[in-house]
Amino acid sequence: MITDQKFDILCLTETWIRPNEYVALNEATPAGYSYIHNPRLSGRGGGVCILFRSTLASNQKHYDNFTSFELLYTSIINPVTKKNAFSLINIYRPPGPYLEFLKEFSDFVTDLAVSNDKVIIVGDFNIHFEKLDDPLKKAFTSILDSVGIIQNITGPTHYCNHTLDLVLTLGVSIDNPNIRSQTSAHHYLISFKLHLSHNICTSPSYSVKRPITPFTAQQFTGKLPDLSTLIYSPIDPVELDKLTEGLENTFRSTLDVVAPLKHKIERQKKLAPWYNDQTRTLKQLARNLERKYRSTKLEVFHSAWKDSLVKYRKELNKARSAYLASQIEINKNNPRVLFSVISKLTKNQAGTEPQIPAIHTSNDFIDFFNSKIENIRDKIKQINITSSLSSGLADLEQNPVTEVRLEVFNPLPQLELEKIISSSNSTTCTIDAVPTKLLKQVLPDIIKPLLMIVNSSLTLGHVPKAFKTAVIKPLIKKPNLDPSVLSNYRPISNLPFIFKILEKAVAQQLCSYLQRNQIYEKFQSGFRPYHSTETALVRITNDLLIAADQGCVSLLVLLDLSAAFDTIDHTILLERLENMVGVTGTALAWFKSYLTDRYQFVRLNDMSSSYTKVRYGIPQGSILGPLLFTLYMLPLGKVLRKHDVNFHCYADDTQLFILAKPDDRVRLKKIEDCIEDVKSWMSHNFLLLNSDKTEVLLLGPKAARNKLSDLMLNLADFSATPGSAAKNLGVIIDSDLAFDKHISNVTRTAFLHLRNIAKLRNALSLHDAEKLVHAFITSRLDYCNALLSGCSSSNLNKLQLVQNAAARVLTKTRKFDHISPVLSALHWLPVKFRIDYKILLLMYKALHGLAPEYLQDFISCYEPPRLLRSQGAGLLVVPKIQRSSAGGRAFSYKAPQLWNNLPEYVRDSDTVSIFKSRLKTYLFSLAFGN
Repeated sequence: MITDQKFDILCLTETWIRPNEYVALNEATPAGYSYIHNPRLSGRGGGVCILFRSTLASNQKHYDNFTSFELLYTSIINPVTKKNAFSLINIYRPPGPYLEFLKEFSDFVTDLAVSNDKVIIVGDFNIHFEKLDDPLKKAFTSILDSVGIIQNITGPTHYCNHTLDLVLTLGVSIDNPNIRSQTSAHHYLISFKLHLSHNICTSPSYSVKRPITPFTAQQFTGKLPDLSTLIYSPIDPVELDKLTEGLENTFRSTLDVVAPLKHKIERQKKLAPWYNDQTRTLKQLARNLERKYRSTKLEVFHSAWKDSLVKYRKELNKARSAYLASQIEINKNNPRVLFSVISKLTKNQAGTEPQIPAIHTSNDFIDFFNSKIENIRDKIKQINITSSLSSGLADLEQNPVTEVRLEVFNPLPQLELEKIISSSNSTTCTIDAVPTKLLKQVLPDIIKPLLMIVNSSLTLGHVPKAFKTAVIKPLIKKPNLDPSVLSNYRPISNLPFIFKILEKAVAQQLCSYLQRNQIYEKFQSGFRPYHSTETALVRITNDLLIAADQGCVSLLVLLDLSAAFDTIDHTILLERLENMVGVTGTALAWFKSYLTDRYQFVRLNDMSSSYTKVRYGIPQGSILGPLLFTLYMLPLGKVLRKHDVNFHCYADDTQLFILAKPDDRVRLKKIEDCIEDVKSWMSHNFLLLNSDKTEVLLLGPKAARNKLSDLMLNLADFSATPGSAAKNLGVIIDSDLAFDKHISNVTRTAFLHLRNIAKLRNALSLHDAEKLVHAFITSRLDYCNALLSGCSSSNLNKLQLVQNAAARVLTKTRKFDHISPVLSALHWLPVKFRIDYKILLLMYKALHGLAPEYLQDFISCYEPPRLLRSQGAGLLVVPKIQRSSAGGRAFSYKAPQLWNNLPEYVRDSDTVSIFKSRLKTYLFSLAFGN
């Protein structure tokens, strides 16, 4: 068979060959092939074997024996690169009880996912994958999903039409999986193709860069001319433009002297980035000594060569560790960049952004982005021609929200400006006169003219012309999208650093005004103090769980807008700022200047597109953009309240939900009228509802949902049937609110990052490795984990396995060592206690006015009917519920319940930091008993 089909590798299960029996295998192995075999150690049957071409070298790995399944584990060597191509594992699981198998297999793949990038697992699992409701199949699939392993076989693999034989892959794509029944065996033959990849040299690219060195800052200040002529108060916008342009020209001309622009060829880098002059010298010395030894065969040179190699490797490891430490420190506040750096070092292409194909020019992108917005605006205009805004909706916009006014922006003290600059990320725009990192280094020498420009802008109500140009970076929307399709990119504005500082100065004063005068929409959580995606989802999930507790269903609609930030009408925005927010005078003039006479261009591979005028929208990537969008959307809350529909917004993410008994279809259908009004209001505000990406979920008890299985909604111009799950603010919500898919997605992503960290672990100090673990693993386990209280133990165990694996990688603990002492030594709270910690922290903040009003609504202090010891003990009323699986998981129930169980000294903490410290100590004692 193997020669007829020209297979490179053949895996066999149930060989029935006993230990030390080789005749049958020797006879069955054709010339030019080799084999490795793992027999069953006792009893009849079993045995797994792999035959492979002799040109494919392999490296068998010996794994501790499992009691519930047999395996043969080897790594296949790429014959071109001579490196490991993938790990191949052949498994046979005998039929019978499966609880022990699930535990052992879960432990096995958890370890496998951390230590391997590319894995193929094949074999006879005796799991009935053809049965959708088979409990073993469901549990097994859940394990696969949690680590990102894909099951590739569909269709019968057994003569009784069962699907028992599987091909599982991690980080590997296979082609043409084929099931052949033309064999005499009960199990069919499964074949597939796999292409081994190797690095392909790319053509060099060209770039223009300034050679910034550690001495550049000192040289820059030394060559900088006297700036006293630029420190004056401009009397009008024209003078302010001249002052700004003059300062930027001075910076550029000075930088041209100390660090002139140089054209550089960017070749594919083969050397490690930590390879420096010292390691190069040591390597050359080692090579010289090696040549002397090989030519003379003298022992003195042999000894010197070995000593030199040891010294070189030690220095190379030291340089590598120093480089990694510096990269972690530089990018500690920028996980996206840090992820890219780590992925490149570990050669994990999944972590790097796809390159933009050379066929697309910068002009192609700018033309596409501009035409896309024009097309959307034209479509909206056509909608507005055929439908007018109802009088009821029009009246909602006539009533001003507030009588207070924001007429002027206050000038900044110098210390405040220095604080804003030093706390900002060191991102640099290509049109910045000075790189941001260098600007921060020379700040004491240039702060006064910068202060003059910022304060003059605030007092004159004018944004300098030099700040009104944006460099557009096309960013792929999702890593798996085709990079050759222009519609798969979104435009991100890269703005001058000083302009962002000016934006922050305005944003601080505007936010303070909005907060002080309670102008924000209560259920708008985007870009507000004490608000976050987590607080929004806690409130939404709470309401959905309480509805389920009462036997109700909830209809949740997640609205999507087409290029929302880019279609905003400037005239409407300015009217809204004036009439609904109360921005007038110089402050309003500043916003008008901010929005008008803006230009943008796309820059790719050091080639710039033509400059185009920005007629609509607010720049994505700006500081003020998201805040202005929330103010633009202020009237929407009134539109939704008119229909008695629950809602929540986070910037341009809007979600509506309506609660009803399963037999009350009339109430559920009310959401249709609501969305019709929403669509009408949005179109008259030049926002377009995207029907293709708007999602609908029906949530609640399964029995109640089944009564509405035929529910069809007519939402504006499209029909929708409720789906089973949808991504909502980074969390996958399912109809049962069990968060199965979300948890699997979290663990799958976490293991990908953990594999990268494991590859670098030996080159990292414990401190630096822990930084990476917290940045990529802990942050994912903790994101919105307040929603996970009361989730199934199997789901929480998946998250715990990730934390355990991270602790093993960090501390280099062996896979079968007990993990609790390791977690305790690291002072890490287990997952279940981390969830309780988050809920209690939110409750403390709500009690002290540091959380959104919509969470404070759940607080009801306990007042005993008569004088008791509990009087004034800080206890809360725990509401009554009907189902622990629904209402018992809601924040409004769980938070006060957990709060009341806290010791009084923890509840009485004076500050957030004290509370966090005491709470962690208390939960730590519960988790580990010490």
